[in-house]
Amino acid sequence: MTSQAAQSGFISHLVELRNRLMRALLSILLIFLSLVYFANDIYSFVADPLIQHLPENASMIATDVTAPFFAPFKLTLFAALFLSFPFILHQIWGFIAPGLYQTEKKMLIPILISSILLFYGGISFCYFVVFPIILGFFTGIGPEVMTLTPDISSYLSFVLKLFFAFGIAFEIPVAIMLLCWSGVTTIENLKEKRPYVVVGAFVVAMFLTPPDVLSQTLLAIPMLALFELGLVLASFYSKKPQPQETEEME
Repeated sequence: MTSQAAQSGFISHLVELRNRLMRALLSILLIFLSLVYFANDIYSFVADPLIQHLPENASMIATDVTAPFFAPFKLTLFAALFLSFPFILHQIWGFIAPGLYQTEKKMLIPILISSILLFYGGISFCYFVVFPIILGFFTGIGPEVMTLTPDISSYLSFVLKLFFAFGIAFEIPVAIMLLCWSGVTTIENLKEKRPYVVVGAFVVAMFLTPPDVLSQTLLAIPMLALFELGLVLASFYSKKPQPQETEEME
């Protein structure tokens, strides 16, 4: 009976996981269908930082016949994925929450909300701060005899890579809080490893951004600032010794 009950519980968890995954995918699909009509407008909005720095008579081009259709289509699909991020996290939370204590829920809810805000903050920082700087730099260093005509597909790959890099990088404070709260590491241990973190930030930025020093620096510096912010916030989430552990220490 015990094994049957365990098997039944395992199957019910799998069914619930499947249902929540289906809801998450459905949310992406619904948002995509509501945005696909505006696919060209969305691409124009994302391309605006580049357009602002192009020479007066220059424009973007499509080197592939299907690119004018698939580039905005692909961007809209990723936009739907980014916009559905809160609902996806809500489904993840709904799956793991029943196995948590009430105190754990109270501590993790602010982290969940912070992760959503930081993710969107990273994308916004990339679009409004990083893009104008790096695009202005790259479009202004070429020789005058060269006419800059960026390909729409190449620009889309460049944009999505940076959006993803900055969205994930801005989750550093959340990762630090979770590591300290779970007892995997401590604030003091992370402070001791600060020199390695500095080197690691630039190495990670090198892999996540295009192969240029400017993009890597613009990602690495916020990562280091977010690391320091994570250390401050982790002081409120550090794992406290249990009463039994305290008695044993005494």
